[in-house]
Amino acid sequence: METSNPQQLVETYIEAYNRFDVDGMVRHLHDDVVFKNVSNGEVTLATKGKEAFQQQAEQAKQYFSHREQHVTNWQKADSQIEVLIDYIGVAATEFPNGLKPGDTLRLQGKSIFQFADGKIVSIEDIS
Repeated sequence: METSNPQQLVETYIEAYNRFDVDGMVRHLHDDVVFKNVSNGEVTLATKGKEAFQQQAEQAKQYFSHREQHVTNWQKADSQIEVLIDYIGVAATEFPNGLKPGDTLRLQGKSIFQFADGKIVSIEDIS
């Protein structure tokens, strides 16, 4: 599906994320995409460029046996969409915070998507 509708780009990205489909996640990313994960006010991960994002997304697949982002609210501006997210994941590996394989992680957060040239140019995940 080729589209440059910002909401459709975000929906397609999240659907691919939920399926562990990295190729689908990067399909509508700008070559210079910037990704940041922010937890408790600190940047815990950052990538620049589509290739770096793709490598990180491939590595991240091993951490969960199931994961799902569910959008609970959309806020749209000219070149930005902010979505509120309910997240659930089932750990596939042991985490430093004590999460063990089979444990369920539930988070609420938001993701901010920015757009340029009909593609996603920035993703900031905040929890």
